Formats: sequence, structure tokens, C-alpha cells
Amino acid sequence: MRVAVVGGGPGGLYAAALLARQGHHVEVWERGAPEDTFGFGVVLSDETLGGIERADTVVHAALGAEFVRWDDVEVVHRGRLLTSGGHGFAALGRRRLLEILHGRCAGLGVRLRFRTPAPDVDELARTHDLVVAADGVHSTTRENGAAHFRPTVTEGRCRYIWLAADFAFEAFRFEIAETAHGVMQLHAYPYSDDSSTVIVEMREEVWRAAGFDLCDEQESASRCAKIFSEALRGRPLRGNRSAWTRFRTVENARWSHGNVVLLGDAAHTAHFSIGSGTKLAVEDALALAEALAAVPGEEAGAAGAGAAGPAPDGVPAAGVARALAAYEAARRPAVASTQRAAAASMRWFEEIQGYVGQPARQFAFNLLTRSRRVTHENLRLRDARFTRAVEEEFGCPTGEGGEVSAAGAGGAAGTPPMFTPFTLRGLTLRNRVVVAPMDMYSARDGVPGDFHLVHLGERALGGAGLVMTEMVCVSAEGRITPGCTGLWTSEQTAAWKRIVDFVHTSAPGTALGVQLGHSGRKGSTRVMWEGMDEPLPEGNWPLVAASALPYRPGVSAVPRALDAADLAVLRSDFAAAAVRAAECGFDLLELHCAHGYLLSGFLSPLTNHRDDAYGGPLENRLRFPLEVFDAVRAVWPGDRPMTVRISATDWAPGGTTPDEAERIAAAFAAHGADAVDVSTGQVVSDETPEYGRSYQTPYADRIRNALGVPVIAVGAISSWDDVNSLLLAGRADLCAVGRPHLYDPHWTLHAAADQGYEGPGAPWPAPYRAGSRKPPTGKG
Repeated sequence: MRVAVVGGGPGGLYAAALLARQGHHVEVWERGAPEDTFGFGVVLSDETLGGIERADTVVHAALGAEFVRWDDVEVVHRGRLLTSGGHGFAALGRRRLLEILHGRCAGLGVRLRFRTPAPDVDELARTHDLVVAADGVHSTTRENGAAHFRPTVTEGRCRYIWLAADFAFEAFRFEIAETAHGVMQLHAYPYSDDSSTVIVEMREEVWRAAGFDLCDEQESASRCAKIFSEALRGRPLRGNRSAWTRFRTVENARWSHGNVVLLGDAAHTAHFSIGSGTKLAVEDALALAEALAAVPGEEAGAAGAGAAGPAPDGVPAAGVARALAAYEAARRPAVASTQRAAAASMRWFEEIQGYVGQPARQFAFNLLTRSRRVTHENLRLRDARFTRAVEEEFGCPTGEGGEVSAAGAGGAAGTPPMFTPFTLRGLTLRNRVVVAPMDMYSARDGVPGDFHLVHLGERALGGAGLVMTEMVCVSAEGRITPGCTGLWTSEQTAAWKRIVDFVHTSAPGTALGVQLGHSGRKGSTRVMWEGMDEPLPEGNWPLVAASALPYRPGVSAVPRALDAADLAVLRSDFAAAAVRAAECGFDLLELHCAHGYLLSGFLSPLTNHRDDAYGGPLENRLRFPLEVFDAVRAVWPGDRPMTVRISATDWAPGGTTPDEAERIAAAFAAHGADAVDVSTGQVVSDETPEYGRSYQTPYADRIRNALGVPVIAVGAISSWDDVNSLLLAGRADLCAVGRPHLYDPHWTLHAAADQGYEGPGAPWPAPYRAGSRKPPTGKG
């Protein structure tokens, strides 16, 4: 095939070399000179190097001779240096990397055109079988083909600049400077025996306040060197056409169109703080070459250009089209995972002001685990001594009653963070695990039956510190479905008391919490497995809400906007339900102000269009939920804790912002909330959540560290390692785990067994003790 590569960066050059090795005729267009490059050092992982070794031993050997390797990460927090080892990095100069790839391409017959802008992509597509667009984050190919690729480019909230120091740091070093203008941070790592990359980053408002927006390259380098003079040992910094910029996260709905394919930064970017830009581009090249190698030669060239001449009307070869589809299918999951990790890392640095007050070791642990790719268990395997020191600072006990046996967690002594106690008001939970509220839709006339007894009782026996009920409705009209439970009658009260008594008697030490709520505009629907959010075919009841807006326009019923008399009745309904909950003996009460239900509908600007004292600015939208909270708190026993669940974002334009979520949490805390259960979304039907592992926890993290209020984190927390990591990093005080407890009612006890923990944080019920060790499998 004839292959055109647009862009002479590492990704484009490596793709050219790999395709030339397959026998294709490859040309590269690069507008810059051979020695031109931005930035300084490049970091590659062992995984990427393994792929390079399998694909091209010549390039792998050349890189191996150049690498600088190190294992440590140094974190400087308020003058205190902490070191964590066992990380394993390899780096080399970006210019040297390009020289190696230039040489390899030339040796394979690739035609390299430097200082030469590429012809129009349509022309290249007509005259070549394949066009590889590796023209970077500002890709002209992508922008000209935006109608086909459908790109999304999002800018971060920090400014950063790439600089270099003429000496080699001994490790990756991260340091903060708390200046009069705000927090600034330094990322630095060696890339040769006598040089290091240095990145200085700060929030946009800090950058402007410090006057960096008025500085040229030389002055910026000089000022940064003074700010971080201790880390730099008083040495200067230099630039390389360096400029302050904001990171651009690039995503594309499609990576190819016809015989044109995007590669590297043209297709996707990942924040520099996880060091994956060049890694992703090189791995793209590997995947593209593998996909093309799988296409039979005669098929790949049958309809393209090459020796047979251009295809009619520029139609690409069917084989090439299949190869490009296979390339994208193979790479998208890995790229999406990396981008999620990079986004988490970028947000962490954007919110660093909220973390600098943490204890030094916790701050360092938080930094190291910020992307959620490095976890507590992973870090303990890398550096057990450092991790144990963080655990001790957190308060994980050792010794009698808190030992971890040699059978679990690698034999590390001490109590895992998840099995440390936590106190809310007069209630001390024996561990940090919460069984999240999960609607069962199995009640009859609001009365919980044997199903609820078994469901909640089984999970209470399973070891969690706190088990939450589903949303218990305060009136018949406040149900979501006919199968929802309630607390508006004496029969319902007696049924709930039976469940509470069972938990307290059969699972002593387990706390049982009740979540009170009202469906609002999301009521009168079918049970989930018959059609979630679908209106009932018959037997509907009238809906009420903050404003007369249906949840699903054209599908859901239009609710009636509540008037003053309605609000008074609802306050009484919530208070009466709270009195019944206290009679039942529940240990904790949570007010449901999330997920688009009644009280949440007042909080979100998307669902509250009122023009009275309960609508408009946030303080007005907060008024009724706070009135209900106060009414419930007034009748709920003073020694029992009360929490509130909020949706910290609506995942929709114009909805609740993170700043507003902080203010909402602060308002409830000021009114006596003992903790905030931080969820997100489900407020409007056209939401677009950013799903992923622990995807909601950054919102809990922000509220906790901004306000100092205890938080319950929730949202795809699926492993005990995630729970330990979130707690130890100070991102949450309690972790609510839902679906894993449906899969395994004894999830918490099994987490203890997996970690070899035997202590007061996870006692096995006497009848179950024989099952406290995992059964052997097979011959084992």
C-alpha cells in the first residue's frame, strides 16, 4: 500500500516504521525541522516497552540504551520530604527519541519530508491507500473533518508551562508552593544523566494574580526557578519555545473516515500528570500496525491506490476499512480507561488547594492514588513501609484484636482502614462500610414484608457497619412505584420494627439506617424490571413537585406545582415519618434530597422554576429542603445521627455546579447534618454521566476537604481496595457499596477474609464462623 503519515512526532514516526516493516510504501510530512520539538523528556511504561520489543527489537534496543530509570517518587509537603519507592519509571529526551525513530524510518525506506506542510488531506486520501493523521492536539486533519470525526475539546482550569533544568533529579519530584496568590505546583523528573523536565502548574486565577499572564518565556522561567529554588538547588530553568497553556482534553466520536485515521493526540489526549501522551501514541501505532497486518495483502490493496492506481471515486479498500474499524475497537477501551484516570488526576491538581491542609503522609498518599490506578493494596506492594506509615497516621490500630494474618494482604500487620471505627453523634460504627440504599420495589401497600426482612437481615449479618433501607416514602402519594415501602401507617411501623429488632438481636453491632423521601415528579411509575420511569398503565396517583415540569417530557405525567398549604402538609408528613422511624429503633436517619425526587427538585435550577421565596437563587431553592430537615431533626432523637443525601451534579448543562454542591452541603451541615451522602445525577432524564470506577467520589472528596464535614462516598465503588484507598487518602469517611452487596450479601466479611483480617471491625456471626475462611478449590 501507499501510506501517507501527517505529522513527524513519536506516534507518526513509529507508525511509519512499523508499516514500512510490513512492506508498505510510507511517506511522512512534518512541517518542522528534524531537530524541532516541544517539551523535553518522555516517560514510557514497561507495558509500552514490551509492545515495542515484540514489534521491533531494533527500536527497543536503541531506546533501552538511552533510558534513565528510577523507582522513587518524592513528595514535598510544607517543607517535609516524603519518599515512596517501587514505582519503576523510564525516560529519555524527546529529541533523542525522535532521532532514534528518524534513523529507523530512514533505514526502512520511509521518505521523510521535513519543513514541508502536508498536502490537503482529501488529496492524500485520493492518492494513497491509507492516511495516518498524527498531527497533534491541534490537528488540522481532525478540524477539517470535524463533521465526520465529531471531536470534543475541553480545556482544564490550570495553566502550566514545560521547562527544563540542567541537572538530573534523583526521582520523580512533586512539590507545592503556597504563595500569596495561591498554590503552585512543580512536577519534575530526570530524562538524562544531566537534564530534567520541570512542569510548573497552577489554577488560572492564581496564574493571573501572580502576573504570569504578563511574563514572556524567559521571565516565566526565571520566576518559577525562584519560587522552587530549594527543589532546584538554586539552579536556573530554561525553556524551549515554552508558553503557558491550558491542557486540552481531546475526544472523538470516530477515529477514522474513509481511508483517513487519527492517531495519538489527534484522536485523544490524556493529562500530562499521568505521563501517557507519548505512550498512547506509540500504543496506537502498535495497534494500527497489528490491525493492518491482519488484512490479507491482496485484499488490502484491491481497491486502493498503489501500483494499480487510485480506486474509483477514492473509495478505500474494504480490507483497510475493516482494519481501521478493528484498530479503533481494540484501542478505545484502553484509551477510555486512560482518559478517565487522566481526568481524575487533572481534577485532583485543579482542586489541590483543598488538600494542602491534610497531614503530610495522607497528602502524599492522596497524590499517589489520585488517578485511582494506584490503590492502597498496589502501593502497599510497592512500598509497604511508606504505606504502613500512612496507615498509622490515619489511625489503623495494630496488636491484639487488630492483626492481619499472613494469609491475607501479603502478611502486613495492622487493621485495614475500612475496619476502623467511625463515630457520628452518639453512634459509633464498627467499620466504614455502608450497604447503600437500594430500592427493592417489593412492598405491598407500603408494608415491608419477609423479603425485606431477609434482604436487610442478610446484609446486616454480612458485616457492614451500617445498613441502609431503601427510600422509605412519607406518604402514599410519595411512592415511586406501588412496590415502594412507607412509614405513614401503624402497620408499616410495626413491620419495620420487626426488621430493626431482628438486626439488633441477630447482628449485634450492625447499625440500621432509614432513608426518608418523597418521589415528587418521579412517582406513579412501574417497578424497575417492568419499565424504569415508565408511567403505570393504570392506578396512577397525582404527582407534585417544585414546578410543573414532567420528568420525561411527553412520557411522564405533569406534576402539580406545590403551593404554601402543600408545603406545610409535606413538612408534617416527613416529621411524622421520622417519629415512627424513631419508634422502630432505627439508629440513623437520612433525608433523601437527591436523584430528582421531591426535595432534590427544589435544589436543582433545572427542576425548580418557581418565582416565589422557594425559587430563584440557591438560598431560596434551599429553603424548603432545609425546612423539612429542621422539622425532622426536631423530632428525631438528639443522640442519633442524621445525614442528608444530595446530587452534587446533575450531569446536564445549567444544572447544579460543584460550587453550589458545596454550598448545599454547607447549609445542611449548619442545620445539624452529621454527614453528607454525596451522590450525583438522576435529576433530569437527558443527563450524560461520566461513568467509571468510583466516578462519583470526586464530588464527595471535594465537599469533605473544602468544608471539613464527614461524607459518605458512593458510585461504582466495587472493591475493598477502593474503599481502603478512598479512606486513607481522606476522600471519604464512609463508603456506600451497593451492587457488590447484591452480588454477595457478605461482601464485607469476605473483604476481611481476603485481607486476612480478624478483629472487632468485622466479627463473624457465631453460626457462620466455620465459613470465615475461603474454601479451597481444586487440588489446592
